[in-house]
Amino acid sequence: MQCNHTYSLAPTPKSLSLQCLSPPSPHQRETATTASDDGDMFLRRILTGGGGLAALRAARAVKDTTGIVGLDVVPNAREVLIGLYTRTLKEIESVPKDEGYRKAVESFTNHRLQICQEEDDWKRIEDRIGCGQVEELIEEAEDELKLIAKMIEWDPWGVPDDYECEVIEDDTPIPKHVPQHRPVALPEEFFKTLDAVKSDPALQSGDAPPQVKA
Repeated sequence: MQCNHTYSLAPTPKSLSLQCLSPPSPHQRETATTASDDGDMFLRRILTGGGGLAALRAARAVKDTTGIVGLDVVPNAREVLIGLYTRTLKEIESVPKDEGYRKAVESFTNHRLQICQEEDDWKRIEDRIGCGQVEELIEEAEDELKLIAKMIEWDPWGVPDDYECEVIEDDTPIPKHVPQHRPVALPEEFFKTLDAVKSDPALQSGDAPPQVKA
């Protein structure tokens, strides 16, 4: 009579003995298969579900470098931009309401703030604003805040209407060994931002045209 059981050597405290291992029953095989299927389904939910997919996208969206010497990556650039734009809108209130400078700053700052509030991904923010990397936008927003403080100090809107500003032109040729910084072509998103600024009703009143920072 042939035995279908499988035997293996199993150590015991005193000696080696033969241990009979019975093949798994149909119920055990079904339980193991069900557990394996459940594990596969759980893994698929993690990889394809909303939270898992968002985590994977966030991991892929990490910026290692800006590619610009001296400009470090800002991990929380979106939050920094929201804070800077909110502060800009507060500071610009010190400028007379009917001044073109204030209208221009409020218009493009509100536009950029809205994009930052709508987008969680830094790449989407860069693409929609179209004016460089988020780290560059941070520097630009910080410079704008400095300019607002200077504008308030200089009080250019207090200059008489008949005041003539002297324009000095220098046509001296630039030596060949001196590097010249030639502007590159602006991205399409920049012109969309410019159109959004121009179409703002707040800019339709007043004599001074908006000064858009290129």
